[in-house]
Order: sequence, then structure tokens, then C-alpha cells
Amino acid sequence: MNEAETRAELIDPALTAAGWGVVENSRIRREVIAPGRLIGNSKRAKADIADYVLVYRGEKLAVIEAKKRDLPDTEGLGQAKKYAEKLQTRFAYSTNGVGIYQVDMHTGKEGYINKYPTPHELWEARWLSEVRRLSEVETETREREWRDRFAAIPFEDKSGTWEARYYQHNAIKYVLEAIAKRSVGIAQGQNRILLTMATGTGKTFIAFQLAWKLFQSRWNLSGKPTRRPRIL
Repeated sequence: MNEAETRAELIDPALTAAGWGVVENSRIRREVIAPGRLIGNSKRAKADIADYVLVYRGEKLAVIEAKKRDLPDTEGLGQAKKYAEKLQTRFAYSTNGVGIYQVDMHTGKEGYINKYPTPHELWEARWLSEVRRLSEVETETREREWRDRFAAIPFEDKSGTWEARYYQHNAIKYVLEAIAKRSVGIAQGQNRILLTMATGTGKTFIAFQLAWKLFQSRWNLSGKPTRRPRIL
């Protein structure tokens, strides 16, 4: 069984059974991370392409590297970790269609699992890892409410013709996380956020998407979604 057959007959059905591509706002995508370095004579090295990227509510939550059935299930582990680091996903998986090896990129915990987590399970694990351990549950809940509101607003993609590159997506995500913390008083006194990016990497695109998310989610300095913000 080659890799394409392994994906079609073993991996794809397992992901569908877990709800990926079935549950509303969940997607499975294949992502070109980098086209491959130039090696001369107008040729490039092999591109970095993630076999599966699991997306829920606009957030990339996990990367899966697939290998053919006859190879060890951890054959793609190094690639999965590399891609997860670039895409800033919490989880990386390596599989041959039978064994599923999971890596938590935040805690370093690794091991085999019996089935793929559902979109909701990965979403909960993703945010719980980011929330600070606070004494008041209410504060934690309010921060997660803002994150949920931001996630509920999709990027403006001009009917699919305008898509964020992986590093742009990462920048937007981290700015929104910082704003969510500031909105509930976790980051008191931190009123500015600085993004440093090279020329041509899409600062205008990032600024627009941030403004779009904040405006549509009704974020404002009061910390309550009572009105849309004024944005200069």
C-alpha cells in the first residue's frame, strides 16, 4: 500500500470519523509551507509541504505527516515537528495509517494514541495551554470568551483569492492573544504591541486582518462587546 492509498483508505476515513471536515468550521488542508531553496540553474530543492493541517474556527491546531503503510509510524516524526514549529500548531502527528504518534509541542509529551482527537478536543487543549493559571476562574473564562469571539470572525479572503501565509497567520494569532489578555486585565500596563517584519512580508495585510477581526467582534477598550471600536 503506497502513501496515496494509505491516505485514502486509512487516514482520511479516520479523520472523518473524528469529525474533521464534518463538524462545522473544521477543515483539513494540505499546505505548502516553503517552495524549496534555490539550488542553481533555476532549480529548487524539495518543497516543504504538510500532508494534513487540521483547522478549526480559523486556527491551525495540528499537523499530520503521513507515510505509506509499510514504513514505521514514526517515519515522518521529524517532518511533523518541523512543520508544526513553522505553523505554530500545538500538536504534531506521524502515522502510517495504523499507528498514530502524537507530540505536544508545548509540553514535549509524546506517545501513541488510539484515535485522532475531535475538533472540539483539540480546540480546548489549544486554548487551555495558553491560559495562565489564575486564581479566579472568572478571569480565565472572560479571556477565553474574547478568544472565541475573535475565532468566530473569519479572515476577509476576497472570495478565496486573498489567503494568509503561515507567518502572517502566526502574527495575527499572537497579537489577538495579547489583546485578549489585555482586555481582561491580565497584561495591565501593556498598551502597545510591536510587530517587526521585513519589507514585502505583508504588514498591510496583517494590519487589515487585525482591524477586521477587532471591528467585527466588537472589541473595545471597555472589555465588553457593547460597540464596535474606532480604528485609525
